[in-house]
Parts: sequence; structure tokens; C-alpha cells
Amino acid sequence: MSRPTAVHHIAIKVQDLVRAERFFVQTLGLGVLRRWPAPDGQGERSLWLDLGAGAFLALEKSSSEGEPLAADGPGLHLLALRIGRAERPAWIDRLAKAGVPVYDQTAFTIYCKDPEGNRIGLSHWPDPVQPEAE
Repeated sequence: MSRPTAVHHIAIKVQDLVRAERFFVQTLGLGVLRRWPAPDGQGERSLWLDLGAGAFLALEKSSSEGEPLAADGPGLHLLALRIGRAERPAWIDRLAKAGVPVYDQTAFTIYCKDPEGNRIGLSHWPDPVQPEAE
């Protein structure tokens, strides 16, 4: 029996598609693959962003205002994107310049949040940073 071999896509619901696009495209540097119009023709309902290797991130506009984010319950826990270990300091600087706080770090991952509070990781597992770099 075969098994899944890679991530095809990940979808995140957002309340403000324009603000989410700014974060993922301008701050994280993901490219836009496709825009999906809203059914009523007013704006967009979804935006697909390139994650590489054929995978994409779908930002889907929430249909209800004030829809609560999942906290400790079921739902998206973290979107982790791969970076090179040597790029880590540049990413920390890039996030700071964009006004995006790094709220936690491990030897492998930098953690921040997108504009809607979703946890985003920039990870270089399995290559840890050197102990003196932390």
C-alpha cells in the first residue's frame, strides 16, 4: 500500500486576506501562485502561495467576522517553513525590520505569529545552531 509522500497544500482561514497576504508575501517572501475571486465578484476568497516542491499555502477568507482562533483545542497548531541554518540571523533581522516579534526560539526553529495570531515556525531541523549563537 502506498503512503503520502509530501505535503500537497495547507489551508489557513484568515479574517483579513490583504493583511495576511502582506505578511506571507512581503515578510516571508512567498510567491503568489493563484488568486480565487469571491463568489459575488467582490474581492478575493482565496490566495494560493508557493511553498516549493509543488506544495502551496492556501489563505482562505473566513466567512464569519470575529471567528475565534483555535488556541489549545483542535486546529492548526503551527505552520513550519524550512530555512537554512546559516540564514537564521538574517531571518531574525528580517522579521524585526517588518515589526514581527520572535516570541520563542529553539536550537532549530524561530517562532513568530502571522497578523491573525497563527503560529509560524522557520525551522532548520535537523541542523542546530551552534551553542554560542543562542
